[in-house]
Amino acid sequence: MTVKNIEQEISKLRHSEVVELGAWFEEFESQLWDKQIEHDAKAGRFDTFIEQAKSEYAAGRSRTL
Repeated sequence: MTVKNIEQEISKLRHSEVVELGAWFEEFESQLWDKQIEHDAKAGRFDTFIEQAKSEYAAGRSRTL
């Protein structure tokens, strides 16, 4: 199945089904994002940013939210 096929099938849905699909897709996309963040964290891709933030905090260059 191609994206074009999926688009054609979606266009046949009732409005309520499109809304339901939209909610499902938003949750699905969120789960993909969470998995990517977890993968990146385990790979150490955030380590530099974490260390920089710790240094900024230790130097007093931060503020409370």
